[in-house]
Amino acid sequence: MNLYIIVEGEAELQAYPKWLSYTLPQLSQVDDYRDVTENNYYIFSGGGIPSMYNHIVNAIQDINTVKNYSCFIICIDSEEVSVERRREKVLDFIKAEGVELMDSCELKFVIQHRCMETWLLGNRKVYKRNPQGEKFREYSAFYNVEKDDPELMEKYEGFKLTPRFHYAYLREMLQEYNIRYSKHNPKAVFEETYFDEIVKRVLDEPTHLNSFSDFLALIEEMKGKL
Repeated sequence: MNLYIIVEGEAELQAYPKWLSYTLPQLSQVDDYRDVTENNYYIFSGGGIPSMYNHIVNAIQDINTVKNYSCFIICIDSEEVSVERRREKVLDFIKAEGVELMDSCELKFVIQHRCMETWLLGNRKVYKRNPQGEKFREYSAFYNVEKDDPELMEKYEGFKLTPRFHYAYLREMLQEYNIRYSKHNPKAVFEETYFDEIVKRVLDEPTHLNSFSDFLALIEEMKGKL
């Protein structure tokens, strides 16, 4: 099994190889999409929406040329729309561009609702119930991500976009433990212990973080094909 994976940004480009090493250790990463042989994956960043859409089309053309991929996985944020609507938007764009993925390669989606930081808010162990920071006190009073589903959190006053608030919330939550998080330096939250806590969250609360549960379901599907 060989996977071609396109992710939205730099943080995801660091996250998914880590997460795959924990969940699908049989797979090894290659640096060039043409170098896959058996049980490999190639991953690259599409540079965010909307530029990612064009990269998706180019990726399909790469896959059709190489003819050695069994699955094309698109990892993208839902942002301000639903998971279903984001999937439709991508599929509509692919259709409008007139490209078709070869039959031997499956198309799969990992849609982060609202963004990757939303998933990272699911770690209850880094939610401080008696916060010291003023911003985090305000954010946690607005919405408690320890008790309530992070995917249902709307944007706070002053934020134009929901994902930007989720990013800010995560930064303030982690700062309570002197953990610095940024898009360019997200390493601290991609360790296996942190990932395991998000998995534990969805096992304890099956109605929380549904889009992360979809990702775990895809991992289980992949395990069955190895």
